[in-house]
Amino acid sequence: MNDLNQISETVAKRIRQDLQKSYMEIIPVPGIEDKLDSLPSDMYLAVTCSPTKGVDETLELSEKLIERGFKVTPHIASKCVSGEKHLEAIIKKLDELGIESIFVPGGDRPEPMGDFNNALDLLKALKKLGHNLNKIGMAAHPEGHPDVSDEILMEALEEKKDLADFIVTQMCFDAEILNDWMNQIHNKGIELPVWVGLPGVIERGRLLKTSLRIGVGDSLRFLRKKSQVATELMKSSIYNPDDLVRDITEQIDINDSKLAGYHIYCFNQIETTEKWRTERISALN
Repeated sequence: MNDLNQISETVAKRIRQDLQKSYMEIIPVPGIEDKLDSLPSDMYLAVTCSPTKGVDETLELSEKLIERGFKVTPHIASKCVSGEKHLEAIIKKLDELGIESIFVPGGDRPEPMGDFNNALDLLKALKKLGHNLNKIGMAAHPEGHPDVSDEILMEALEEKKDLADFIVTQMCFDAEILNDWMNQIHNKGIELPVWVGLPGVIERGRLLKTSLRIGVGDSLRFLRKKSQVATELMKSSIYNPDDLVRDITEQIDINDSKLAGYHIYCFNQIETTEKWRTERISALN
């Protein structure tokens, strides 16, 4: 995508649409609200769930973002929910904040706080308790997981597909693997919209520092164990997703695809990633 003249009009249109629909993942850290001025005030934002500070911190930041006009999808990590009473309190808080969409990952705690060992457990409990949520998301790993086989990952998606409304993938770096995976889930009857995990414009030192300090889950564990991915990300001092976005759009059947848009992992480098996103949208008009 560095040479926009080499992209077909159809591909350019789809890239523009997908970037317009994209949303960023925000990691709760002190002062993060001060970094959001570059974003449209009505933009969708996802808020991660820390394995140490838990769901309360996620909901506290979500409330502040909502007060500023943002549309928020908090992560409710299953391992950070201690039991049914805790989940009931979370549902009540989501209602109070008017939140209609959540994302349910397993979470990065080594051991669960209580009754929920994985995302499936929490999704089942949500259905049992009832809620006013319109959309519930689940995680997926097109490029694999460092500790779980591809077969088990696919089985988990099949088990959860009727309990969720959309899919968010780990960070993706390989368009061909992503395309193959999209075809696989289609063949398994999993027809949920897929938000592809896209790395933002990431400064290498900041990425490593942030990952070591707070961790960001499966994607970075995967990155550390997969040398070709690490090489791609570490080629230069700053990673830019231009080529990846172009490759994804050209690989995937854009006329018959469940690709909904991009879930951007910006690692709180919000200004540089938003500058990239808006410049690309403008250039493709």
